[in-house]
Amino acid sequence: MTTNLETSDGRLRWGILGTGLIAGLQTQDLLENGFIVQAVGSRTMDASQRFSQKFGIPTAHESYAQLVADPSVDIIYVATPHPFHHEHALLALNAGKHVLVEKPFTMNAREAREVIDLAQQRGLVALEAMWTRFLPHMVRIRQIVADGMLGQLRKVVASHNQSLPTDPRHRLNALELGGGALLDLGIYPVSFAVDLLGTPSSIQASGAMTVTGVDRQTAMIFQYPTGEQAMLDCELDASGANRAVIIGTEGWIDIESVWYTPTSFTVYDRMDNVLERFEQPVIGRGMQFQAAELEQLIQTGRAQSDLLPSDQSIAIMELLDEIRRQIGLHYAADRI
Repeated sequence: MTTNLETSDGRLRWGILGTGLIAGLQTQDLLENGFIVQAVGSRTMDASQRFSQKFGIPTAHESYAQLVADPSVDIIYVATPHPFHHEHALLALNAGKHVLVEKPFTMNAREAREVIDLAQQRGLVALEAMWTRFLPHMVRIRQIVADGMLGQLRKVVASHNQSLPTDPRHRLNALELGGGALLDLGIYPVSFAVDLLGTPSSIQASGAMTVTGVDRQTAMIFQYPTGEQAMLDCELDASGANRAVIIGTEGWIDIESVWYTPTSFTVYDRMDNVLERFEQPVIGRGMQFQAAELEQLIQTGRAQSDLLPSDQSIAIMELLDEIRRQIGLHYAADRI
């Protein structure tokens, strides 16, 4: 595994590929938590310069190709629209850069495998930016489950419902830009279920579509070989409580709104007595934890994260592919 590591103290330097809302949120969390953001790249110099000036980033590049070729950058954060994740991750990896790739990791499992395969061939790290996985409350929840406090897990219930822009031209509603509730919102509960229960043996999915051909809402039931279930849903145009529940034979966890962001939770025994109350303030939005995970992987010479292994990112894309097949949601990338 290789990286430039040219700073005097061996610290890694980030390049931001894309200048949209999510890129700004990640950049803010990086800066507030002491990471080095060295450069940004966009499709135009104007957009790149505006972003660099807003966040005080030293270098602005007028193209993605220039950004990934910058020798003063070690890691590329890919924050372009969904259909471009695959292309831009490959671009960065071929330039010798580690990558943190926004979710969905790619448009489908085929593209995910190509990104992971290239990272492995080049001795680089490619990590999916599913920031929820790395948040403090999720770290503690996994410890509670592993310690057997809940007994045998039986059910995971999670929702991600938001009231988002309904303009047909908006990215979220545009089929050509990978729009729809599933890839933007549903991926959170899907990844959550896989994190706690593993890959299901069967899926039942139902969706309702918009006039632009993307899913407005999708509901899913995951079934597991020994009887566990996950009940998951997402929606683009109606907000909800956005809580999650983990149910076991000896107790249960109520994760408060908004469950996929830094939040608190309560652990109950089977008689509904409180066993634990978790609260831990987080600086910023909480996206710095996934960045810290990636830096640690690079510095310790590990190829993938224990919290989100590469094969699990691929498995999640396979599940999303199957859900899309069942609800009739198809993208251009599927035809390649």
